[in-house]
Amino acid sequence: MSDAIKHECGISLIRLLKPLEYYKEKYGSAFYGVNKMYLMMEKQHNRGQDGAGFASIKLDMTPGERYMSRVRSAQSQPIQDIFAQINDRINTALEEHPEYGDSVALQKKNIPYIGEVLLGHVRYGTFGKNGIESVHPFLRQNNWMHRNLIMAGNFNMTNVDELFNNLVQLGQHPKEMADTVTVMEKIGHFLDDAVAKLYKQIKKEGYNKQEASPLIADRLNVGKILKRAAKNWDGGYAMTGLLGHGDAFVLRDPSGIRPTYHYQDDEVVVVASERPAIQTVFNVAYDDIEELDPGHAIIIKKGGTVSIKKILEPRERKACSFERIYFSRGSDKEIYQERKELGKLIFPQILKSINSDLKNTVFSYIPNTAETSFFGMVKEAQNYLNKKKEEQILSIGEKITKEELHKILDVRPRIEKVAIKDAKLRTFITQDSSRDDLVAHVYDISYGSVKKGDNLVIIDDSIVRGTTLKKSIIRILDRLSPKKIIVVSSAPQIRYPDCYGIDMAKLEDFIAFRAALELHKERGSMQLVEEIYAKCVKQVNAIEADIKNHVKDFYAPFTVEEISTKIGELLSSQEINAEVEIIYQTIENLHQACPKNLGDWYFTGDYPTSGGNKVVNKAFINFYEGKNERAY
Repeated sequence: MSDAIKHECGISLIRLLKPLEYYKEKYGSAFYGVNKMYLMMEKQHNRGQDGAGFASIKLDMTPGERYMSRVRSAQSQPIQDIFAQINDRINTALEEHPEYGDSVALQKKNIPYIGEVLLGHVRYGTFGKNGIESVHPFLRQNNWMHRNLIMAGNFNMTNVDELFNNLVQLGQHPKEMADTVTVMEKIGHFLDDAVAKLYKQIKKEGYNKQEASPLIADRLNVGKILKRAAKNWDGGYAMTGLLGHGDAFVLRDPSGIRPTYHYQDDEVVVVASERPAIQTVFNVAYDDIEELDPGHAIIIKKGGTVSIKKILEPRERKACSFERIYFSRGSDKEIYQERKELGKLIFPQILKSINSDLKNTVFSYIPNTAETSFFGMVKEAQNYLNKKKEEQILSIGEKITKEELHKILDVRPRIEKVAIKDAKLRTFITQDSSRDDLVAHVYDISYGSVKKGDNLVIIDDSIVRGTTLKKSIIRILDRLSPKKIIVVSSAPQIRYPDCYGIDMAKLEDFIAFRAALELHKERGSMQLVEEIYAKCVKQVNAIEADIKNHVKDFYAPFTVEEISTKIGELLSSQEINAEVEIIYQTIENLHQACPKNLGDWYFTGDYPTSGGNKVVNKAFINFYEGKNERAY
């Protein structure tokens, strides 16, 4: 994506089902789980940029022995920093105590981070600050082992204020109004309540306090706790939690917005945000990995039993389509095919734009993540040409000469690597004029790849803000002297903010919104903008279920083509010689390409939860009032 969207978090949960001695004997190290977690986090690092965290729990430790460990980092390379710290601790312990080397029992007792239950997290913050205190996992400590709670998630809640007030009404005093804190404290409240009730029940059965502890761990109903805690949550989430005694869970939102995959064999249970991470790290087949159903939780008890429970009533499935277009790794079998399909389906629009002149058209892509949809686009161009060749050959018939045949067969799509990103450049200059000049050199072009007067087709994952296109890409492509530059987005126009984990919070950031605003100004319809603002303000304190997305009215007067044309004008400048055209994927083609992931609220405004409508209206109010802040 030429305009990078910093995205959601990635989760990794590993539960070792065998004693650590088993992994030492079979794999040569009791740190098998730690090593696998490092790989799991690295394989999902494309999802989180500003922080990472790791936590582990050791099972069956005696009182006085450390059984929980956590390490977090907000450094520029957070995963490497975390595991460098872990390795330092391990190596120091082994050097100072050589006797630990041959004894798994001594390693488990004395070395931190080794354990049977491991949680990893890569983070990009969409709520609050991005310092170390905001990095997951979060820890809720208690001297009662069962009441310790470690949490991390890939999520964003739209009703944080409501959840915060609920905690206050329960008599709590949360340290901050952040969704992670409020969610953890809500679960913690019902966890405390469940433990207290179990203790009273077990005490009546004649057990003393010490004898009650393992019985509480065995009888604790994690599913019931989650049902009570998640009752009023509004958002997209894959929520992961570890209890101090060793229970673990992952809960997915009822609309299936955030992705969750899991795998189990007789050695390990693994849960992650991305299927290829599990496939690669544990060398398992695609079909062996399952997707967690919306509204369900996978619950792993301390004893190793695994169950999947329905926690919340599933709603219409609205899994995030941006996962498929851009954020998840393209090595996933389904995602790879879907991205190729996105390229294929948009080709007819491209063909119309170039007047079917493939002979004088060059195809390329920016950035590398658009490569797969580029393959689909080019393959469809080849299919089109093959049909044309067949028609030409059949029209000539048996009289065709060898030279004529070769002339027909030699026509093929012209493919070039037109632009290459210079990864070494960083936009460190803050002065606007100097910074713009630096941005313009972030990409290099392949001189000679395009002939003067050619059409140049560049496919991108999506066009969000258009900043890099205007300040860098279109300028440098124009140096190749094409007749026409056609920038193709494999995604539809992004018109509405996301509020479920993707960092797209402000309407005025979207080039589609700015284009529609210009059209309103040109056509004298700014009165409608004022009316939309009034409607949004009127619903600020309304019941969420009654709130409608009034921002849809902002786009209603214009066709997709009119907005795309205006975007092309906004992204061009007077010094650009080539004609610039912007082509977006259609909503219908998106759904055809990604039939299992129909979440499209950023394109259509059809939010899967009522909190989404509240957020989009608030975003419009912020825009109208000139407030440069998030709507959630």
